[in-house]
Amino acid sequence: MLISLIESFGDQIPGLNVFRYLTFRTGGAIVTSLLVVLIFGAPLIGWLKSRQGNGQPIREDGPQQHLISKVGTPTMGGVLILLGLTVATLLWTDLSKAYVWIALLGTAGFGCVGLADDFLKVTKANSRGVPGKVKLLLEVAIAVTIGLTIATVSPETLSGKLAVPFFKNILIDLGWFFIPFVVCVLVGSSNAVNLTDGLDGLAIVPVIIAASTFAFIAYLVGNAVFADYLQLHAVPGAGELAVFCGAILGAGLGFLWFNAPPAMVFMGDTGSLALGGALGIVGVVTKHELVLAIVGGLFVLETVSVIVQVASFKLTGNRIFRMAPLHHHFEQKGWAESTIVIRFWIISVVLALFGLATLKLR
Repeated sequence: MLISLIESFGDQIPGLNVFRYLTFRTGGAIVTSLLVVLIFGAPLIGWLKSRQGNGQPIREDGPQQHLISKVGTPTMGGVLILLGLTVATLLWTDLSKAYVWIALLGTAGFGCVGLADDFLKVTKANSRGVPGKVKLLLEVAIAVTIGLTIATVSPETLSGKLAVPFFKNILIDLGWFFIPFVVCVLVGSSNAVNLTDGLDGLAIVPVIIAASTFAFIAYLVGNAVFADYLQLHAVPGAGELAVFCGAILGAGLGFLWFNAPPAMVFMGDTGSLALGGALGIVGVVTKHELVLAIVGGLFVLETVSVIVQVASFKLTGNRIFRMAPLHHHFEQKGWAESTIVIRFWIISVVLALFGLATLKLR
């Protein structure tokens, strides 16, 4: 939105051209989304609490202490994140770029699925929302639409291709398999964040770390000079996603203000599905899907722990972990919630640094 104003008055007002710089607009998006969440946070949380009564239903098969410590906390806090993200993105990005709309509408799509799930959980007063098969079908439909759109607007040299970290010249042509691959990335990342969102502050900080990392990656691949220097595959127009990721960062920081232990609100599926989907979209557009698996390695670990637990129990009747996802396993071992959360944050930082190292190790 601001870009269109700059195009009209940039040459007439001294200093206004600074708004053309991606770095400046990314900073503006961070501050804007942060302020939006902080300003509307308390009123919205109060409204959610008044409407939800007992708050988010707590799983009876989860850690027993949650039935005491988490009861009464409202959910759907992801609406706050989406509000800050949307306002900042519309204000600070170049809306003529297709990738901006793909990211924004795709994130909103996953958020709507999560919102429906949260709404049913609250209204039915149980931890089961939208039926699993229906939920998965909706996510796949959104992911297919996003995949087809990305394939259409991407440069011909990159459309349907997969870049491999550490190898500068390798681009694997996935052909017809590109769409199923995008579905796996988007649905996988969306649900991986959802599985990680089980303790106060546990999911939002790794999302902030991943968004910050991909803001940098988007900036580099969107700049032909930097992409050439680092031997990355340049993606024209992808630089605007740095601003989008900055909006995620700011909204995430604002949400953390209210989600820090003890949480005043949970993001719910509204936030976790949307944020996971957003990271997946940015990963696909920037041709760093495999790097996303490294940067978001914590989410991968949480997901794998669930898969391994279910497979082991069905095949052998035995459980590998005391409880899945992985953070519940450590809870059952007696680790304090704050200890688990902070150590998982540290793991996320280390994985993000390793992901960034792939940009130069080629």
